[in-house]
Amino acid sequence: MHLKVRSRVSARYYLVIDLKPIRKVFEKVVLAFAVCLAGTPVWADASNAVTEVVISHYEQAVQHQQQTMKNVAMDVTMEASIPKLKKQGKLSALRVISRVGRVTYKVLGFSGDDTVKKEVIARYMTAEVDANQSRSTDLAITPANYNFKYKGSIERNGQKSYIFELKPREKRIGLFKGELWVDAKTYLPVREQGRLVKSPSVFIKNVDFLRSYEIRDGVSYLTHMESKTDTRLVGPAQLNIDYANYHEAPETTDDEDIAVEEAHSR
Repeated sequence: MHLKVRSRVSARYYLVIDLKPIRKVFEKVVLAFAVCLAGTPVWADASNAVTEVVISHYEQAVQHQQQTMKNVAMDVTMEASIPKLKKQGKLSALRVISRVGRVTYKVLGFSGDDTVKKEVIARYMTAEVDANQSRSTDLAITPANYNFKYKGSIERNGQKSYIFELKPREKRIGLFKGELWVDAKTYLPVREQGRLVKSPSVFIKNVDFLRSYEIRDGVSYLTHMESKTDTRLVGPAQLNIDYANYHEAPETTDDEDIAVEEAHSR
């Protein structure tokens, strides 16, 4: 869209202004202004403006991210423990996201107690694979599943993030109550944390988790995940996972189909 303004210098000349760049600048100014005023009583509605603008960009960025993070593999190291039983274990694996978004694991090695391997690590891998095979849109962090409330911003290591409080619209397995941190430049997630609103098992009281991301070249890479599961039988079970060495996925093999069973038996 163009705006034609008649010049006073000469009636024969027109000044043509492209409004698209102006709109983008204006949008950023409005967002910055709303962020500054979101905490004041007079401008309480400014937080709604921040939420609307940021989450709209966030959804677009995540959709693009989902296409980027396919046919990708990464090295995974899982360390788990059951403090009450004084048991622990460590597993290394190759985590693969196929061209259609399917998640599989190839176990590379394990050391430690078999109870930890089967009851903590293997169960987590099974749950992730099963959740991935279900409808991902049902668990996605989107306005369809969550209410977003702007809480403020934070800056760490020169990176500014917007913080949103999340409350699920329904009490469903896989959804959580907690926080989402969104990078102010790319609108990609840098942190997700909270507690599941519904226990996946009668033997589990609560599940708390934290996922950390690192943004490189416009892509948000999951780098660390930690969780604490409060069980009814053996108390808390802790699991820490580090993700590294993202690379193109290798050719799929039948071995990937038995990755979870391999974790149970190996």
